[in-house]
Amino acid sequence: MSGWGCPHAVDGLCVRLANRPCDPGMKGCVLHGRFRFSNEDKNCPAPSAKSETQAEPQ
Repeated sequence: MSGWGCPHAVDGLCVRLANRPCDPGMKGCVLHGRFRFSNEDKNCPAPSAKSETQAEPQ
């Protein structure tokens, strides 16, 4: 079985986010907003369709 390892995680801490505990998908994580997680709290809201009231640029 293989797994994925984050290059920013060192000893369970995220060096990219000031040595906070590594939590894949948390705000600021390189994965945030790019992937869907089983935990819905880590998922960004789906982008909404363009509003009909907005005018097209000319």
